[in-house]
Amino acid sequence: MSSGWWFAEFWASDPSIAVSWVVWVIVSVVLHELAHGWAAIRLGDRTPIEMGRMTVNPLVHMGRTSLIVFAIIGIAWGAMPVNPSRLRGRYADALVSAAGPAMNLALALLLMLAGGVWLGRNGFQTADPLNTNLLTYFWVGASLNVFLMLFNLLPIPPFDGSRILGSVSPALGRLMHSEQARMGVFVLFAVMFFWGAQYIFQAAFTAGSFGIGIIALIVG
Repeated sequence: MSSGWWFAEFWASDPSIAVSWVVWVIVSVVLHELAHGWAAIRLGDRTPIEMGRMTVNPLVHMGRTSLIVFAIIGIAWGAMPVNPSRLRGRYADALVSAAGPAMNLALALLLMLAGGVWLGRNGFQTADPLNTNLLTYFWVGASLNVFLMLFNLLPIPPFDGSRILGSVSPALGRLMHSEQARMGVFVLFAVMFFWGAQYIFQAAFTAGSFGIGIIALIVG
């Protein structure tokens, strides 16, 4: 019988998946937010430094509410304070916003490479727990980061994609954040979160498996 708690279900299915999910959600969210901070500082905004946000402490980036929600349902989010008025350059806000998904892409590619090399050199030996557990660790991390990249690039507030779009097209940015569009944006967000996310999730985990498999074939 299902316990209804995501961690217990993951653990019952495969403990390595449960552990990998916890580790990579926290690490990926923290590095995603730090990437926003690094980009903002590089482009002239020291707000992340002044507010003490350039740290690897998950509590600082995710906050208690996000961590509690993560413990209950397995999803989490983060935030990095940035002052767009202090940024230098016409598309600086877009670059800062894109830095988070770019970090997720970099992590995904790095973990696909690591997983592919590990699989190609060692083979998939089900009798070897270390081999399969490490492969699961790389696969979950790579797939999760593909998902975070794709999900955050959706051009819907409050995702990074909406800030990128708003920076490139200020008129669309004003429209998305206008009082008239608020309800429509909320409905679109709800549809994507509760319905569209599952398809992005499936695509991300397929991409993770595919990337690791291709690299394993190359190095094997």
